[in-house]
Amino acid sequence: MPLAVVLVLLGVFATGAGLGRSVGDPLQWATAAGGGAEPPARETVAAPAAPRPVRLTVATVDINAPVKPVGDAADGTIDVPPLSRHEETGWYDRGPVPGEPGPAVIVGHVDTKSGPSVFYDLHKLRVGETVEVQRADGSVAVFTVDSVERFPKDQLPADRIYGHDGPPSLRLITCGGQWVGGATGYADNVIAFATHTETRPA
Repeated sequence: MPLAVVLVLLGVFATGAGLGRSVGDPLQWATAAGGGAEPPARETVAAPAAPRPVRLTVATVDINAPVKPVGDAADGTIDVPPLSRHEETGWYDRGPVPGEPGPAVIVGHVDTKSGPSVFYDLHKLRVGETVEVQRADGSVAVFTVDSVERFPKDQLPADRIYGHDGPPSLRLITCGGQWVGGATGYADNVIAFATHTETRPA
């Protein structure tokens, strides 16, 4: 996995998507890179031709939320919806569209100072349950959950999360574990891995 990809993932997911923190408030690149490093240059990826996702539905854990595109934050990490729109999810639009080849990534906050947020119950997902992503043309990409796993933020499996190749799949990501505060927020990330099952036409 290229170092740039690993640093980008550490930058976005090592910050707290939770209690009073914004994932867009990045972990310092010097910390992620071992000291003093500037954000590495990233290749520009053309906008996908497939219709973008507009709504995420996971009936078993009561998720029914709008999906908005997010790109790169100013420092090169992946951006997320602001805490003022914490019930909204963010699709990383430099990666695949859900239902197209490769792992699509959707991120969301777990909570805020006022209470639970959009991905508060993500950890309750079970293997075999269904995730649906409605797209702008009315089609629905359907996924089946393969696993729900928790990783320390400094041990994320970047090669399983990010890419443009391989069969269509989905990663839903939020924070979890113990709240440690500071630049880290929560100690871990909760990631639901899902495989594309079908795309229902509009």
